[in-house]
Amino acid sequence: MTISESDRLHAQLSRFEDMFPGYRTEIVEGNIVMSPVEPHHAETIRRVWNALESQVPEEWGFLSDVAVPMDDTNEFCPDLAVIPAAEVAKNLSAYSPELIEIAIEVVSPSSVRNDYEVKDRAYARRGIPHYLIFDPYRRHCVTLWNPGPDGYLGRDTIPYGKQVTVASGIGTLSVDTAALPVDPSAA
Repeated sequence: MTISESDRLHAQLSRFEDMFPGYRTEIVEGNIVMSPVEPHHAETIRRVWNALESQVPEEWGFLSDVAVPMDDTNEFCPDLAVIPAAEVAKNLSAYSPELIEIAIEVVSPSSVRNDYEVKDRAYARRGIPHYLIFDPYRRHCVTLWNPGPDGYLGRDTIPYGKQVTVASGIGTLSVDTAALPVDPSAA
């Protein structure tokens, strides 16, 4: 992708964000992807954020749905990311993936492949130490760690109802998944 193509995508992304409230937009594999934000999606983000906030040292903070340019064809907006608080305080429109200690995504029907495959590889290639995928459709959380060039080498799947624990560089963090919402249509 050339600079002009990238600039064109960023300009379109900005327009779509203004035109379609209630949709999250990001650039994935060179395409603008729009995902509707459903109440259980936002509720999962809020509950995970609240659970982690009291455990994260004060020098760390959170981003939600803020651009993180990964490479020439991917600019993600993680549902939640843990980065240094001093960086959060800068209030930028985009942040470097190198700042992220933990990236968190909540699956929506249109993001399954992106969350489980594309972001797995992209986050790992950029060296993000931990990636968590909360899935209200499958009723589980996938924790990924030990990033490598083709994805994460460590992976656990924890069913909702159990504790998710991450031994990160900023401490051991946990989220009780028992109260996380699930999609009403999930079997």
